Amino acid sequence: MSKAKFYFKDADALKPNWPNHIGDIFIPEKIKSYLSSQAYYANNMGMSQATVLYFADQVLKIEKEREEADNEHRMLGWLQGKIPVPSIICAEKIDGINYLLMSKAEGCMACEPYYLERCEELVTLLAEGLKLLWSVDIADCPYNNCLENKLQLAKSRVENNLVDMEDAPPDTYGENGFADPRELWEWLMANRPPEDLRLSHGDYCLPNIFLKEGKVNGFIDLGRSGIADKWQDIALCYRSLKSNFAGEYGGKVYKDFDSLLLFEKLELEPDWNKIRYYILLDELF
Repeated sequence: MSKAKFYFKDADALKPNWPNHIGDIFIPEKIKSYLSSQAYYANNMGMSQATVLYFADQVLKIEKEREEADNEHRMLGWLQGKIPVPSIICAEKIDGINYLLMSKAEGCMACEPYYLERCEELVTLLAEGLKLLWSVDIADCPYNNCLENKLQLAKSRVENNLVDMEDAPPDTYGENGFADPRELWEWLMANRPPEDLRLSHGDYCLPNIFLKEGKVNGFIDLGRSGIADKWQDIALCYRSLKSNFAGEYGGKVYKDFDSLLLFEKLELEPDWNKIRYYILLDELF
């Protein structure tokens, strides 16, 4: 997982006019035509490799051309009318850069303090979001992100030295963990679990789920979505809940969190082997 690769000069300030370039990034005329002179702000929350600009009711995502960026465009089109996702307003690909202008998800992120202070309500909604994903017929899903594909993508990242070991939790590497990302990838290859294939978000973490008026109102950051084991999303949701309630991101610790509540709401027994497997797999991305 690596932080954003593009940084905009003064991107945290509101801008009254839309220029031809932001920092070193060219803005295509077709994209500009939809933006007029709207004010915007940039938000690099999370580990996305993209820079995201927010407008009143639109979002512009800019990132280097790669499989995840292409897949987000493809999956957003396919998911329209199936689950609540942003609609595509305009998409451009110029000189190896993907520009995706979308409608803005309504509501607030699941990691907002309002929901962290209401543990049971939050976990209930997250479980409902997972069940909504799993209810979608995947017969004609345009992207297969099961382990066969995911492990090949991970191998490419390992071979090209793209894995950030410093971002990994303690004990992933070192004396009590793996020697390096290659050894981790080899372990993942040798210990592939059977898959229960469903529609997967691919990065089912709290900032990627929008809630409004007591329901899941939006799924964002869908570059890793597609067909995959349902435990892929359960594992990352479980990790995200634990991290947010432990104060790893906002600083505040919420002591009343029951880490087993998610499984109660899903009516599933936790599969700890799969949970560990998919959390470790995510460390290569």
